[in-house]
Amino acid sequence: MRRLLRAGSIILLLLLNTLILIGPLLLIALLKLAAPNRRLRNRCSRGVMWVAETWAEIDKLIFALLTPTVWDIRGGEGLSAERSYLVVSNHQSWVDIPALVQAFNRKTPYFKFFLKQELVWVPFLGLAFWALDYPFMKRYSKAYLARNPHMQGKDLEITKAACERFKDLPVTVVNYLEGTRFSPAKQARQGSPYQHLLKPKAGGVAFTLAALGPQLDALLDVTLVYPGNRAPGFWALISGQVAKIIVDIRTRELDPALWAGDYQSDAAFRQSVQAWVSQLWQDKDARIGQLKAQLQAPGDARQAAADFPRGSAGGA
Repeated sequence: MRRLLRAGSIILLLLLNTLILIGPLLLIALLKLAAPNRRLRNRCSRGVMWVAETWAEIDKLIFALLTPTVWDIRGGEGLSAERSYLVVSNHQSWVDIPALVQAFNRKTPYFKFFLKQELVWVPFLGLAFWALDYPFMKRYSKAYLARNPHMQGKDLEITKAACERFKDLPVTVVNYLEGTRFSPAKQARQGSPYQHLLKPKAGGVAFTLAALGPQLDALLDVTLVYPGNRAPGFWALISGQVAKIIVDIRTRELDPALWAGDYQSDAAFRQSVQAWVSQLWQDKDARIGQLKAQLQAPGDARQAAADFPRGSAGGA
């Protein structure tokens, strides 16, 4: 009953926070839509970001007051809201998003994901995504390009145009290289060579780097580790069943060579990007092993077993 009350209270407060702040956000979004010049649009963009960051900060306060979870954030010294970053993270659960909010809100620019272009037409949400400067992309399949070779490279042109606004405003772009949440079943189906990760997809990060590379100041290599053998789901978090979450941040330089070629048509360049991604993932797999060993130390292991018992919702 205590867990149910805790979870219900958190859901209610998160909903109220969203309903209260969505109005100001959409109002500023409409002002941005009607803005006659780029300078005013940029001012509106900063206003929208302030509302979004305030929403996230209140969410953090709700979790701090109503859950026992310890957010063990390591690294990330020297982050700045005036610099641009590419965040690369392993993906295990819906809890990954609150973890990124805990680590980066008001320390870096409000983070963004690449979205499908069709989402701009979703009522209210599309306007909010547009106002928040989420980059919309258009991706063509290999089969489509085979039938329409004149469209080769058009998807990248569309995405680069969508990212033009980041010349005036700093940005944090999040990329999940695995493409889906980790589970042992998916790992087995893939024949993944990694102990704790799925196979990474280099094409997505190559696309991001091609569109944004020159504007990015650093790579934030994020490793998320949860107690127990399975990542907790969102219910486990809001019902108070997660004792500790490690968010390990390593800041890495980005080599301009990573966006100096054409990933689709240049085989040598494609291999070099894939080799970079593979090394990044090998390092991350080893890092997860080290961090899990720390969580499974005698004291931490007993606490994790008590706070996240067998049968709690996972993040597959």
